[in-house]
Amino acid sequence: MSPSPVALPRVAVTTDLKMVGGHPTYTVTQKYVDPLLPLAGVLPLLLPSMGAELPLDAVLDSVDGLVFTGSPSNIEPHHYGQALRNPESLADPARDATTLPLIRAAIARGVPVFGICRGFQEINVALGGSLLQEVHNTPGFDDHREDEALDAAGQYGPAHRVQAVPGSVLAAIVGSDAWEVNSLHGQGIQTLAPDLLAQAHAPDGLIEAYIYQPSHRSARSPEPGFLLAVQWHPEWQAAHNPVSRAIYAAFGNACRQFAARKRDGLLTRAA
Repeated sequence: MSPSPVALPRVAVTTDLKMVGGHPTYTVTQKYVDPLLPLAGVLPLLLPSMGAELPLDAVLDSVDGLVFTGSPSNIEPHHYGQALRNPESLADPARDATTLPLIRAAIARGVPVFGICRGFQEINVALGGSLLQEVHNTPGFDDHREDEALDAAGQYGPAHRVQAVPGSVLAAIVGSDAWEVNSLHGQGIQTLAPDLLAQAHAPDGLIEAYIYQPSHRSARSPEPGFLLAVQWHPEWQAAHNPVSRAIYAAFGNACRQFAARKRDGLLTRAA
C-alpha cells in the first residue's frame, strides 16, 4: 500500500526567476519535479527564489530535504572570485542569492540535499569551490555541451561513461563502477570545495559527482547529513534508468530517516 500523502517527507525544489510574458516568474522545468513522488516517495514543494527575503530557518523547519535543480543560467562568477568571461552567459542573481546561503544552512542542520547540474555547481561554490566557466575552451577537457541541432531526446541521450571512485558511496548506491550518462553543461568543477569528496569522473577527468564529507570532522562530530550532487541529468526519463532510480531511492530514504528523527525529537537546530 502506498504511504498516505500526510506521511510523505516534504522536499523543497529550487526555482529560477525569469521574465515570462513581461512578468517576473518563478519557474522550474517539470522533469525535475515529477520523479520525486514516484521514485523518491517524497512530496515536492516549489521554493521561490526570493533571495534575502526568504526566511531560511522557516524553510528548513518545514522540509525534510532539498533539491537544487539544473537551469539554463549560470552562477555569477564573482561568487567564486572570478570575472565573467562570456557576457552572454545567462545569470539569475535572485537564485544565487537564495540557493548559496540555503545550501550552507541546510548542511549545518543535516537536511538531505540532492543537487543536479547547476545545483551541483551551486553546492560546490557555496562551500568554497570554483568553476570552469567554459569547459569546452579549457585545455585537456572535452566539450560537454549538448548538440542543439538534436531534439530533446537526442540531447538527453547517453553521451559518455562515468567511472565511479572505487569503494565510493555512489558506487554502492548505483551498484556499479561505471555507467552511461547524458551531458548538457558548459561549466564544470575547477576546484572542488574542501568538504566535498569526488565520487565519479568523466573520461577526461572532469568531476561528475560528489558527496559531502567534511575534512575537519572529528571523532566526536555528528555524522554529516546526506548530500549527493551530480553533473548529469538523472531526472530525464528517470523511471526508465536504473541508475536514476537508485539515486532517487537513496535520496528518498535519507529524507524519510531525517523526517523520522525530526518527528522523534532527535534533531537539534544548528547555532
